[in-house]
Amino acid sequence: MKTYSKSAALLERARKVLASGVSSEFRKYNHPHALFYTHGKGSRIYDVDGNEYLDFTLSQGPLILGHSHPEVLKAVGEYSETGQLFAGQHLKEIELAEKLNELIPSAELMRFCLDGSEAVQTAFRVARAKTGKNKFLRFEGHYHGWMDNVCWGISAPSPEALGSREKPHVFPWTQGLPEGVENDFIILPWNDLSLVRKIVAERAAEIAAIITEPIMCNNGCIEPIPGFLQGLRDICTENNIALIFDEVITGFRISLGGAQTYFGVTPDLSIFAKAIASGYAISAIVGKYEWMQLIEQAKVIHAGTMNANNPTVAAALATIEVLENEQPHENMIRLGRKLMEGLRSAAAATGHAMLVEGPGPMFAISFTSLKKTADYRDTLMADKAKLGRFIAGMHDEGIRVIGRGLWYISAVHKDEDIDRAVATAEKVLKNI
Repeated sequence: MKTYSKSAALLERARKVLASGVSSEFRKYNHPHALFYTHGKGSRIYDVDGNEYLDFTLSQGPLILGHSHPEVLKAVGEYSETGQLFAGQHLKEIELAEKLNELIPSAELMRFCLDGSEAVQTAFRVARAKTGKNKFLRFEGHYHGWMDNVCWGISAPSPEALGSREKPHVFPWTQGLPEGVENDFIILPWNDLSLVRKIVAERAAEIAAIITEPIMCNNGCIEPIPGFLQGLRDICTENNIALIFDEVITGFRISLGGAQTYFGVTPDLSIFAKAIASGYAISAIVGKYEWMQLIEQAKVIHAGTMNANNPTVAAALATIEVLENEQPHENMIRLGRKLMEGLRSAAAATGHAMLVEGPGPMFAISFTSLKKTADYRDTLMADKAKLGRFIAGMHDEGIRVIGRGLWYISAVHKDEDIDRAVATAEKVLKNI
């Protein structure tokens, strides 16, 4: 049995100076409490108590090349020696933009930011400016950052509490939101194209943008039903509405061109982050020229002192170079699907109703009798307490998984890692 006494002591020390002892809300919910880590290498991460974990969290997704990839660290170190931040342009920034332009269908022009939350807000600003409209349409359970106007509809006590599909009840995620900010958006259940058509037909004059995760990864890992994304594309084209793909998770993970390449649907604006730079803080808003020219013309202001700093740009270029050279996506899909099937078999062998869904490079598990989920409301029917016991049991056996049941596969995971995870899962399931 693992012990966590050193992490517990450091957490008590941290609480004296850090709110809850952490720098992000999600870090509070590790098992058995927030943990402190010393280093990571490849598919493994190590805590201060000397515990080793086979890691399927990958730092909530960014570490597509695993921990401490030598080529990324080398590129960051070498380029950092030339300077950290110039308050001006540098060569590798152009090279990175040219590479994204080459890989991503919607990336005719772009700007770099530090995280997905601010890139999303930039996209909203562009959409409002171009269309002359104010609202954005989004979907229940989709996460687009922690800013005030998207801090809704990502938590609910039950499916029934959400009310009707046409006029859902929307719950705030936090206190401290300004009065009236919920009027910025319209929210609907996902994967219901006829409902989107109906609402847009009624309210197109108000809607500047439709934003979606192309694969719903923040609650479950739900793929779009056939034709849904193309349907959104058609609706937006017909009604002077920006189609925005939030590819913070899907970007580079599902393919080098993101979900828009994988599904063959090109949005007007897209957000990329996480896997773009193997854990370094960079994001990008990319888009078609007709939309992004408003930033180019300074009709829409986008700024940021730390944007496109040398280390993050070098990390992104190195990450993309490794992905292009090694072409790991096919193997990541294979390993992910092998693990998914192994988990299904382990659950069946131990008498548990476990749903396993996703494309492979990322997927989610839930304890539910449903055979498939289509939207956020379906995910609320799962047994979250049982999932918590399973995640804790896996953690105590040295397998690290995101608490909400989301698994990530990296380019450095191997078949033996998958075999170990499946065997461990069956062991844990027998004890639940």
